[in-house]
Amino acid sequence: MCGGDSLSFLSCLFPCSRTMSRILIVGAGLTGSLCAHLLRKELANKLQLVVWDKARGAGGRMSTSRSPSDPNCTVDLGAQYITVTPEYALMHKTFHDELVANGICKPLSVAVEGMVMKDGSYNLVTPRGVSSIVKYYLNQSGADVFYERHVTQINLRDGRWEVCRKSGSPEAFDVVVLTMPVPQILQLQGHIGKLIKESQRRQLEAVSYSSRYSLGLFYEAGTQIDVPWAAKYITDNPCIRFISIDNKKRNVESSEVGPSLVVHTSIPFGKEHLEEEKDNVEPLILKHLDAIMPNLPQPKHVKCQKWRYSQVTEAFPDCPGQITLHSKPFLLCGGDGFTHSNFDGCTESALRIVETLVSNLQ
Repeated sequence: MCGGDSLSFLSCLFPCSRTMSRILIVGAGLTGSLCAHLLRKELANKLQLVVWDKARGAGGRMSTSRSPSDPNCTVDLGAQYITVTPEYALMHKTFHDELVANGICKPLSVAVEGMVMKDGSYNLVTPRGVSSIVKYYLNQSGADVFYERHVTQINLRDGRWEVCRKSGSPEAFDVVVLTMPVPQILQLQGHIGKLIKESQRRQLEAVSYSSRYSLGLFYEAGTQIDVPWAAKYITDNPCIRFISIDNKKRNVESSEVGPSLVVHTSIPFGKEHLEEEKDNVEPLILKHLDAIMPNLPQPKHVKCQKWRYSQVTEAFPDCPGQITLHSKPFLLCGGDGFTHSNFDGCTESALRIVETLVSNLQ
C-alpha cells in the first residue's frame, strides 16, 4: 500500500498556474470510487475530484436495485459478498476493517449451500446492499459525482484533456482515470486512439470477460420463502448457477419489508443469449427457476439485468493494476481488467493508480 508521505507530493504533478487541478475518474464502480476516496484522503482539498458514470446511479457491477414499490426492499444484482483470503486479509486489512467499523460490511453468518472456501478465508456481506460500499467511498471522497454522463471522446487540447460525452458540452481536466471495462476504453474516439501504442492495443484487446444475466425478484411484506438456506450454488441446471434470498443472506429480515431474491445465470447461458432482448430472456430464466423452486411465491416485481462484462476471464498481462497511456498530462486506465474481478482486485487497482501518479513524479 502506498504511503501518505509520497502521496503528499502529488500536487507537484500538475501545472502551478492553477491553484486546484481537476481529476476526472470515469466509472462510479468500486475501483473509481476507492481511487477518489484515496486521493481525497491523502491530498485533502488540493484537488477537484470529478466522477462520471454512464449509469443512473453508483455501483457498477456492485449494483443494488430497489423494488419499484418499496425502496427498503433491495436486491444485489451483481457482486454478492466479499471473500477475504488470508493473503488479502493482511494486505488490505485497513480497508476491510474500515468497512466493518462503519457498518458497511459484516461477517456472513448464514448458510450458503455449495460454497467452497479455502482454508482461512471468510466472507463479508453488506446489510444495506453491496452498492453501499461504493456509495461510502464516493461520499468520503467529496467528489462531484455525475450520472448519465457517457464519455465518447478524449482529446488533448492545450496541455489538458478535453472529454466529450453523448450530451452536454466537453469539459477540460488535468488528469483522466478510466476505470470502465476494457472494451469500452477501446471504443473511445478522439486523440486517445492514437495514444494507445500498438503493443498496448494488442494486450487490451486480449482482455476478456464472461457474460451473464441476473434476475431480481421483489415480494410484498409478509411473503414467506421457505428454504433451509440463504443462498445456494446450482450445479445441475443449464441456466441457473446461483440463487440468493438477499435479505436472508444479509441477515436483515424484517416483517415490515418483503423478501427479495436474486438469480444469476451460468456463463454458457449468458453467452448463448447475450445479444437477445432482456424481455425475451427473462421468461426463460423464470421457467428454470420454477423447475428448481416450484413452490416459490409470485413476486410483485421482477428486474432483469444483462451483464455483458460480468467477470474478467483473461486480464491484462501480469495484472499490473493500471497502465499509463499518457503521462504529461496523465491518462491512466485501471479496473478489474488489469487485476481480477473481486473486491481486492479492484482495491489493488485503485492503489496502483494512485501509486503510479506518485512514482512518475520522481
